[in-house]
Amino acid sequence: MFDTMTTTKLGGGFLGALLIFLLGNWAADALYATAPDAHGDEHHAAGYAIAVGEEEAHVEEEVEEVSFADVMAAADADKGAKVFSKCKACHKLEDGVNSTGPSLFGIVGRDVAAVGDFGYSDALTALGGAWGPDELNGYLENPKTYAPGNKMSFAGLKKITDRANLIAYLQTIGG
Repeated sequence: MFDTMTTTKLGGGFLGALLIFLLGNWAADALYATAPDAHGDEHHAAGYAIAVGEEEAHVEEEVEEVSFADVMAAADADKGAKVFSKCKACHKLEDGVNSTGPSLFGIVGRDVAAVGDFGYSDALTALGGAWGPDELNGYLENPKTYAPGNKMSFAGLKKITDRANLIAYLQTIGG
């Protein structure tokens, strides 16, 4: 099937490719300096440090903190209906109709993990309390952080206005 010349060519091609890879690795190591991390292990730097002037280095951007209550007061339920499109794959708004997630009918003011025929995670059943706007805001921002170990795979809504609009919309459903 293979003669000696074909085997030699294949072996030479493989070794040539390996040599190019090793030379490229050596060149990269020479270009990028290693720096020890907090544990003393050396890692390659992610790039080059760019020196900036003292004035530019100490300029901090001011972030205006807005309270959730103020954002909630200005929330728009119609915009919240559009935000709900991210939720409707797993949640239904009809009373007693569960899907991958429980029905969100009357969620605002309802006790946490209160839909009787839905199998909640232990993380949610342990929370207790009720789903008020503040609790929903925290949960919708990052469900995995608010209730570690819950089953909801949604990453969360990063914009506070989206969360407030969605909660305002949910308040209109079966309140």
